Amino acid sequence: MADEPLVLGIETSCDETGVGVVRGTTLLADAIASSVDEHARFGGVVPEVASRAHLEAMVPTIDRALKEAGVSARDLDGIAVTAGPGLAGALLVGVSAAKAYAYALGKPLYGVNHLASHICVDQLEHGPLPEPTMALLVSGGHSSLLLAPDITSDVRPLGATIDDAAGEAFDKIARVLQLGFPGGPVIDRLAREGDPKAINFPRGLTGPRDAAYDFSFSGLKTAVARWIEAKRNAGEDVPVRDVAASFQEAVVDVLTRKAIRACKDEGVDHLMIGGGVAANSRLRSLAQERCDAAGIVLRVPRPKLCTDNGAMVAALGAEMVKRNRPASDWDLSADSSLPVTDPHVPGTAHTHTHGDAQGHSHSHDHDHVHELSKDNLYS
Repeated sequence: MADEPLVLGIETSCDETGVGVVRGTTLLADAIASSVDEHARFGGVVPEVASRAHLEAMVPTIDRALKEAGVSARDLDGIAVTAGPGLAGALLVGVSAAKAYAYALGKPLYGVNHLASHICVDQLEHGPLPEPTMALLVSGGHSSLLLAPDITSDVRPLGATIDDAAGEAFDKIARVLQLGFPGGPVIDRLAREGDPKAINFPRGLTGPRDAAYDFSFSGLKTAVARWIEAKRNAGEDVPVRDVAASFQEAVVDVLTRKAIRACKDEGVDHLMIGGGVAANSRLRSLAQERCDAAGIVLRVPRPKLCTDNGAMVAALGAEMVKRNRPASDWDLSADSSLPVTDPHVPGTAHTHTHGDAQGHSHSHDHDHVHELSKDNLYS
């Protein structure tokens, strides 16, 4: 374990300031400062509020993660940060902080992809990813089916949402039901007391001529909202628990059905599910049921690792170091629309080797980091 790369990861793509410390595939620390309460009164994330919250939380959260991990910043072999996709201002705070720490410490900097990080975090739970890995990523901003032959360099999109992401639909239906924000956890909780077969809500893009792996939840969202509106206009009580259960069932039915189909079509016998909606209890249980029936091994991290966190970024960063992927340049910038086909943003000014299992030594060559600068900038 001592020969494995020690990496700190910073995640600021949305409303949570996440800082994780990972050694190889072992999680040492996962510190999070969330600003979700500050957004709740607006019914969604306000980018400017999120950016300010990241700025205020960054240094304390990094200090807390290092203390929890029991390591010094100087012990790190690299610093990884989410470079995209996400909210531009929020990403910029994280990228700027990572560059400052990496420069001051003389450590390699790795700008990594948020979606690829959500896949790689499963290594902290279940060990090295099989190659290739089929991943279903489901969150407030993304619903994607991805094939990853190599999580550090080769991630292939098979399908994605064409309108509302699954998590976004959860939030919007929760708003219609006046359940508050975020909507996912409360709908999950209420659905356990409801009947998932009470209302037959539509399953988008599941017809024979529809795109096999793409997702659409806008029509479902509209159908649910109109059903609720009709009840209210008729002066009838809305059966909130049945609505929650039926809506949730429609979402997870489509997600799992398409994921299993992708695994079969691509000949992949493992399915990894990640992203915030992967914490949903019904998605987990239905995915397990359908994977068991299809002879597919299901890998889902524990709920805390499914939502945005720094551990997932550190996990991907550690894999970058382990596989000697090129580090990012100091002109690394936030890219709010970074494609998933770019697991990380490499540069040309860094060369880096890391000790392998045989104990070979580390070496770093950063020709534009001066020793005097490192000592002055970080003590």
